[in-house]
Amino acid sequence: MDLLGRVAVITGGASGIGLATAKGLRERGASLVLADIEKGPLDAVAAKLGALGVVCDVSSKASVDALADATFSRFGRADIVFNNAGVAVGGPTVDMTHADWEWLMAVNMWGPIHGVEAFLPRMVEAAKANPGPARGHLLFTSSFAGLTPNVGLGPYCVTKYGVVALAEVLHKELRNDGIAVSVLCPMRVATNIGKSERNRPEEFGGPDDVSHEVLDQDEANEELAGRVLPVEFVADQVLASLFTDRLYIVPHDEARKAVRRRFERIDKAFENPPA
Repeated sequence: MDLLGRVAVITGGASGIGLATAKGLRERGASLVLADIEKGPLDAVAAKLGALGVVCDVSSKASVDALADATFSRFGRADIVFNNAGVAVGGPTVDMTHADWEWLMAVNMWGPIHGVEAFLPRMVEAAKANPGPARGHLLFTSSFAGLTPNVGLGPYCVTKYGVVALAEVLHKELRNDGIAVSVLCPMRVATNIGKSERNRPEEFGGPDDVSHEVLDQDEANEELAGRVLPVEFVADQVLASLFTDRLYIVPHDEARKAVRRRFERIDKAFENPPA
């Protein structure tokens, strides 16, 4: 796919899935805007890829608004917006602190919402001015934990379910506006999300206030573990979905059984209503 002239914005773009996707986009000719909360790695990656690097805390609406302003000031457009930044805290839900909940909600749920608020109106306006096949693409990173409950990741699941719902609604609402919508729902990927606490702000307890380490899912339930996929494999699936009608991007085949079982339980509830 030739993306020459297209502009792509990626939050959490200095590492992991975001960085791998950025490399693929750059190889296909796209101009890049990379956002990350870690300035050092961001500066290094932006210089290497010839990208505009913007330090951004997605939990802050003002910060994401500034990211959008920087993007449109430099390029005058945003064709691909990948709301990818995320954090995780693991452990029994009963042991989660209020700060744990606030931090995950701020980054994982409000982050994508801030991205929608900052970019989508201008993307829709641009698409209406140039009617035709998908003019823009809005992407979100959710998780397998956004499709079925994962033990030890209660607050994380809540936020990731919310991201899936947001993507599903937007997919329907934007169907006739030239904006494609996709949500990435992987199981385990070789990223640093297990070390999210390194960037935990003081307002949410700081990096030393971590209730529990993120639980490796195979310690709780082998069926919910999945392979640890390389970020490049996952990024390739994201890239293959660009400007298509593919709503769900699910890199792990082994996720299918658990997801099917969840929806079978829901379906059975209709067959056997309470007396």
